[in-house]
Amino acid sequence: MATDIRKLQKAATAALEDIKAREIEIFDVAHLTTMFDRVIIASADSSRQLKALSNNVQEEAKAVGGRVYGVEGEDGGDWVLIDLGDIVVHIMQPAVRTHYNLEELWGQPKPRKPRAKRRPSPAR
Repeated sequence: MATDIRKLQKAATAALEDIKAREIEIFDVAHLTTMFDRVIIASADSSRQLKALSNNVQEEAKAVGGRVYGVEGEDGGDWVLIDLGDIVVHIMQPAVRTHYNLEELWGQPKPRKPRAKRRPSPAR
């Protein structure tokens, strides 16, 4: 059975907060892609903290029944991506985060539903 996305999101966010990640942002991106529903972006102050954050997110996700589908970038120390299926977590050092500006990409507003066109009122 799949883990509830709210439970997984809460676990990932708590794991980031536990290791003092900064500027944690959560985006509901279900209206932008069918690949996943949430993107979490957080900042780390050092490569050591980045690695600790990544490990903690993975452990906490597994603890609530989630699955880690993949982890990219742990060796680099600037940016780690953790694929939790319905949630993708990006942990970045501030310069990398500023450069790629993922908030602009994923923070797109939901498209408005088109309003029904009003018929012109009959002439009197």
